[in-house]
Amino acid sequence: QVQVVESGGGLVQPGESLRLSCAASGTIFGIYAMGWYRQAPGKQRELVARISSNLNTNYADFVKGRFTISRDNAKNTVYLQMNSLKPEDTAVYYCNLEARSSYWGQGTQVTVSS
Repeated sequence: QVQVVESGGGLVQPGESLRLSCAASGTIFGIYAMGWYRQAPGKQRELVARISSNLNTNYADFVKGRFTISRDNAKNTVYLQMNSLKPEDTAVYYCNLEARSSYWGQGTQVTVSS
């Protein structure tokens, strides 16, 4: 049984930072990428950032220069450092693990508000 668990969400003011973590556990074969997606109320889920097993990264335009994704392959863990947060970053953030199957976490709420 594969589990994907996010942590690190919360309520912050505009301009502040948060660091999200996602740990995958269980018997996982052939991991080739991990990523963060987000879904705001009334909107579709969208890619935020993704990192492959050889550490190639790609980011959505709306987070470039503000967010950084990193990964610890030995721990099957991925991080998302979010700086200069804006109210429009408010959403539920989901971790995704791409292996032979695709696995999702339960999501963690990020709220940016003054």
